[in-house]
Parts: sequence; structure tokens; C-alpha cells
Amino acid sequence: MTIAFDIGGSKIVSAEVDASLQLEEKARIATPTEDYDSFRQAIAAHAGTGDDPVAISIAAVIDPVTGILRSANIPCISGRALAADLQQDLGRPVHVLNDAKAFVLSEAKVGLGRGHATVFGIILGTGIGGAVVLNGQLLIGATGSAGEWGHGPAAAVRSGADLPLVRCGCGQMQCVDALTGARGLENLHRHLSGASLDSVSLLQSWAQQDPAAAATMDVYLDVLGGALANAVNMFDPDIVLVGGGLSKADGLVPALDQELRKRVLNPRKEPLCIATEIGPEKGLIGATAHMREQLG
Repeated sequence: MTIAFDIGGSKIVSAEVDASLQLEEKARIATPTEDYDSFRQAIAAHAGTGDDPVAISIAAVIDPVTGILRSANIPCISGRALAADLQQDLGRPVHVLNDAKAFVLSEAKVGLGRGHATVFGIILGTGIGGAVVLNGQLLIGATGSAGEWGHGPAAAVRSGADLPLVRCGCGQMQCVDALTGARGLENLHRHLSGASLDSVSLLQSWAQQDPAAAATMDVYLDVLGGALANAVNMFDPDIVLVGGGLSKADGLVPALDQELRKRVLNPRKEPLCIATEIGPEKGLIGATAHMREQLG
């Protein structure tokens, strides 16, 4: 048995995961984002008193050498070696994995990516994330950032649109993440149209063929599709699984797929982008599977 946690900026979900990766959810609590001691205590309170190992999927980039985390949504864990600290608290193995990587590994093991040699999963939400599984093995990279396709320079090559100059949460200027996450989409619409709309309303207006929303979404798909084409050319995946809050908008994933397939090096006849759900169970299963692989 494994005690697993899926931790985001708003909530912590805990569960027990058995040998066949079946899970039983145990608790949902608010994430203590500002106080590190409170954060550690929350994990300890729901990890039980046995000696079962602990697997954690979390919204952070983890350095594979030092174990130190960077997180925009959970400030108290940035700069901390969370796995080592929790292992000291609990007296048993603790494994921590980036949430996007856990999501994609889960899909590759037991979801829509099962049976595919190369699975690329992307998250379209508040931010833009991603991860790659090659022949069943999760690609981590030298610094833990493999698959993070949202942190390169944004460009509107097809439309030639003038893009707003925005600083990304990572510290760089003009990242794809800063222009195509939910807040980035809102900023892009304000820049292009002069109107303020939240991302949900904007996507609904686009689905209703509103001209201003359509103009913004054309630029949005240009930026997003171009960046995604670069990543697809690099990894050449069998499938691109798309999750996150923005991906639920009517027509967005098919539109992105159409944009992408026009711009990749080797055109695909069949759809490449497939919508999927991202829920806590994906993080719980993915983190557990990866921990078991690492422990042998």
C-alpha cells in the first residue's frame, strides 16, 4: 500500500493506492500555501502512523539532484527540499513528483496513452505545463523541467499580430505560458480589443462566433499552436493528451489540433491532440507509479 497525495494551490487530496494502482480517497483539505510548518503538519496528519511509503504529486518543479522545489502557486514550499523534510517527519520513504509529470505518466500507464510508445501530455489552465513519457519511462531531464514547453518565447508568426509585453511567473519575458494561460488569454484579449473579459466568458463568446473573441482566439491559437509544433517536432509523439481548465472549452482542442497539424514538420492525417480530464486521481496514480519504479 502507498499513501498518496495530490497537492495544488487550493487543495490537498489524500488516498491509499494498492498494488494494482486502484485508489481509495481518504481526505480533501485546503492547502496551507504560506506557512511551511503548517504545510508539513497537514501532510503528516493525513499520512497515517504506519510505515507505508508516501508518494506526492505537486504543483512545483523539483530539481532531481537537490530535491529543491520551485512553485508559483504554493510559495511556502519554494526553496525547500520537501521530500527530505517529510521523510524526516514521517520516518519512511517520501517521493515527490511534478503534477504534470504525474498526470502524463498516469495516462501512459492506465489511461488514453496506454499502448503508445511516446506520449506527450499538456496542461492548458492557469498556466501551461507538459511532460513526456518515452517507452513507458517518464522523462525528467537534468533539472526536472523536461516537457515544460510553455517557457519559451511566444511568437505570432502566422497572424503577425502585435503581442503584449508580459513578464512570466518564471521571471522571463514573453513566455508562451504568460500569453496563453488563462490570465494570459485575458491580457491578450484586452491588448487586442480593448475589452476586459474573463477567460471563460471569452471562450464562450468565441464559441458563439463573436468577431472580437474570434480575432483574439486566432492570435491565441497562432501562438499556442506554433509553440506546440516546436515541441511535437522535438519529441515526435504518437499522441498529445490535453487537459486543464481551458481545454474544456467547446471547440478549443479540435481547433488547436487543426493549427498544430498544419505546422508540424511531418503532417499527420489523424487527430493528434486528444482531450482528457485532469483530476486528483491522475496525480495520485502517477506519483505512486513513479515512486514504485524508483524504489524498484
